[in-house]
Amino acid sequence: MTTERDPGHVNSETPPSFPRERLYRRERRSVPAARAFARETLADWGVRGRADDVVLCVSELATNALLHGVPPGRGFLLRLWLLPCGDGVRVEVHDSGDGVPAVPLESGGSDEGGRGLLLVSELADKWGVTEREPGKAVWFECGVPVD
Repeated sequence: MTTERDPGHVNSETPPSFPRERLYRRERRSVPAARAFARETLADWGVRGRADDVVLCVSELATNALLHGVPPGRGFLLRLWLLPCGDGVRVEVHDSGDGVPAVPLESGGSDEGGRGLLLVSELADKWGVTEREPGKAVWFECGVPVD
């Protein structure tokens, strides 16, 4: 697992293929809709194995975007990339909120804040934050078998 912070343009590490993406409004039903879109996209690409891990990470990042990164009247963008040579997938969640998310230093206690990023940091092979104007993109990559 690697965590990175990339101050460059959001596409600076993006694989040279066409993404699948969808915009979501700032509303609760956006999280299950994002999960369904991710699962459908992975199935279309023939992704096997870690698809549940990818969908769980999508759910956590979409939830974080809604709770912390999407101002009223705005939304977030979910973008999925198939990595070159079928090596896996990259997922980006773009929002216009301030701040840089981080995994909490302590995982104990009853505070639920930060647990989503803790899950992402454990399940993904790499993850990070890319600054953009306005806001940020939180991304992760998972090596997954592709048919």
